[in-house]
Amino acid sequence: MKKLTFIIAFFIILMTSTTKVSAQEKLPINTTKSELKWFGEYSFYFGGHHGTIGISEGYFIKTKDRITGGEFIIDMNSIICLDIEDEEGNTSLVDHLKNEDFFEVENFPTAKLVITNVDYHDSTNMKIDADLTIKGVTLPINFQAAVNYTKQQMTTKFKIDRQRWGVDYNSKLRDGAISDGIGFEVTLSL
Repeated sequence: MKKLTFIIAFFIILMTSTTKVSAQEKLPINTTKSELKWFGEYSFYFGGHHGTIGISEGYFIKTKDRITGGEFIIDMNSIICLDIEDEEGNTSLVDHLKNEDFFEVENFPTAKLVITNVDYHDSTNMKIDADLTIKGVTLPINFQAAVNYTKQQMTTKFKIDRQRWGVDYNSKLRDGAISDGIGFEVTLSL
């Protein structure tokens, strides 16, 4: 009788676990429709640079018709600058961003964002807590985001303090000093 009770309890636990797992769904993003823009500004005068970085893969976790998590891999080798028209100047800036002064792409070719919690304000607006890994350093961040169910996309804008992730290049020229804040504008599409 104890053996039969154990077997029944085991199957109930197994069925409950299976039901919880099947309630979650992975929704892969469309990397060609998704976009990650970056913005870097000067500290002491207006201006700066901006460009894009490719998202190589990613997915949302959906639970009961709501986004509850996700993970996104950023290809740091794909960083480009969109505001410098001179080819030599553009290449120089991109190479500088990829070297050890900034993102050290040779040793850290990817960055990663993992959504750890989602608090909905209403059906389309939310606060997202996430872990962001850059240069092998993982730190928590949070930001506001919006979902457009018709377009099947999530959008957000946020800034990080680059110094926290060891992106600590400091210009020797006061007028050329770079702000510690790096801005991101993200569109993730299914």
